[in-house]
Amino acid sequence: MNADNLTQILHQGFRVTLGATSSMIEMLQDSQKRSENLEKMQSQWSQLAEELAEKGEQTEQEARRFVDTILEQRTNSTTTGGTTSTSSESMTTTPVSVSEPDSAEELQELTAQIAALRLELERLRGSESSN
Repeated sequence: MNADNLTQILHQGFRVTLGATSSMIEMLQDSQKRSENLEKMQSQWSQLAEELAEKGEQTEQEARRFVDTILEQRTNSTTTGGTTSTSSESMTTTPVSVSEPDSAEELQELTAQIAALRLELERLRGSESSN
């Protein structure tokens, strides 16, 4: 097993986990999605894994764009001396080809993605509890 294969397997596993988490959040928020996803789980495991990987990839790209936007705003605010504010607009998902970063960069990106996902999860929990 070469290192590229291992990296791809780990990345695919990460995306499946991310997609499953995203689907779980949707299931908690929408009873119709809950019943659809439960039916899928009972019938088609491999197809579900592919769908979760795709959803995870989309979520990963959204998180990456979100972190890049925050970092860009932070950089702009330090160069201009202004303050920044984040908006709560919904992001659309478009496929983006990403070159394979080295391990240190990938670790930093994953750490930033986890932080962004935690913030989003806290925001969702806050809006859910106020409803």
